[in-house]
Amino acid sequence: MAKDSVAYACRECGAHAPKWVGRCTACDAWGSLEELAATAARAQKRGDRRARSAALPVSEVPTDTVYRVGTGIGELDRVLGGGAVPGGAVLVGGDPGVGKSTLLLQALGACARSGPALYVSGEESAAQVALRARRLGLGETTLRVLGVSELAEIEDEVAQVWPLAMVVDSVQAVRDAGLGSPAGTITQLREVTMRLVDLAQREGTALFLVGHVTKEGGLAGPKVLEHLVDAVLSFEGERGHAFRTLRATKNRFGSATEVGLFEMTQEGLREVAQPSAMFLAERPRGASGSIVAATAEGARSLLVEVQALVGHPGVGAGRRSATGVDGARLAMLLAVLQRRTSVELGQADVFVNVAGGLHIEEPAVDLAVALAVAGAFLARPAADDLVAFGEVGLAGEVRGVPRCAARLAEARAMGFRRVLLPASTAQRTTAAERDGVELVPVRSLEEAIDQMG
Repeated sequence: MAKDSVAYACRECGAHAPKWVGRCTACDAWGSLEELAATAARAQKRGDRRARSAALPVSEVPTDTVYRVGTGIGELDRVLGGGAVPGGAVLVGGDPGVGKSTLLLQALGACARSGPALYVSGEESAAQVALRARRLGLGETTLRVLGVSELAEIEDEVAQVWPLAMVVDSVQAVRDAGLGSPAGTITQLREVTMRLVDLAQREGTALFLVGHVTKEGGLAGPKVLEHLVDAVLSFEGERGHAFRTLRATKNRFGSATEVGLFEMTQEGLREVAQPSAMFLAERPRGASGSIVAATAEGARSLLVEVQALVGHPGVGAGRRSATGVDGARLAMLLAVLQRRTSVELGQADVFVNVAGGLHIEEPAVDLAVALAVAGAFLARPAADDLVAFGEVGLAGEVRGVPRCAARLAEARAMGFRRVLLPASTAQRTTAAERDGVELVPVRSLEEAIDQMG
């Protein structure tokens, strides 16, 4: 099938089809195929406007041309790899109401102190954005607000202002009138994003695009959007919690493992200076089912409280609930506890929670989760000065994890004196890393349960 003959595309996965069908053959989504407008001519025009570049030997390619624009928010700069890059495009996604617009408005207000900054709102009026900006203390800055959704008007404004940084909130609300389709369709998303990225590269503007998310939590629209931009950030937060987490899932100019932590207040988002102290502030002493875990997030290590509650066995299958950790990982750990230790969970209900609303994805939290469940089942509190980390295998073995030095340093700084860790990891530590803390190396989950008291 020739490329020019493609007439429809799925708005969920981007798959092409020669004719309209009710169900996408690639992702099985119903009613998701939309007419694909011919945009080859537009792409050719964009290509014609670009200056022709000559290939250079790798030794002659300049590497000092990438500089950073500070956003004034240390946690955001950390996730971006040191700040925004002029000409770079960042896609920011998150649930409605989590604070994406507030975060980027605060960052843009700081950028406005270094040069022109433009906030484009396709969903709210300029007056609504101005009210929020004044509430955040940005009323006296040179930040400019544009309340339009037409791509041509945005391009004209950028040509006049030449902004150092720009936010488009949101990319799903912007449309190209020449395409004829409504905003948010796959054709519009692809064309709008390509032209905005091209505009940012030509003008040297640091571009932030706000993106909607699906009910599953992924960014709405085809995957090509994530390929077009330089960085993809996810802004997360549990409902009912004031704390927010900013994660990088892609970053061409820095690490894709960094995490930024914020607290939502009446005055906007505030950086969390000492996250470990915040997460452990209300930890109960001497309570069974509670243990402190050392987790590594990017270049930093955090201490968090893992809580577990085991109910009495009932009729039928027991309920399993996980908040802050992966549910499938919890099910695996419960099976290991059942088969490899003396913890007989049977049909009991098991609830696990990471206090504070933080979601932990790394397997190094396995040991703390398993010990919290075992402690709740056995009614045996863990020692108040104990920190645990390590990966648990299906045979019940405790496996080594990286970043041990950072975890030990954070435990020492927070006043903990005993660390339960994999024996293989303990063997690789130096005397300086062990200074001030007692290492309790374990090889199996059964041994770790015996040592946690």
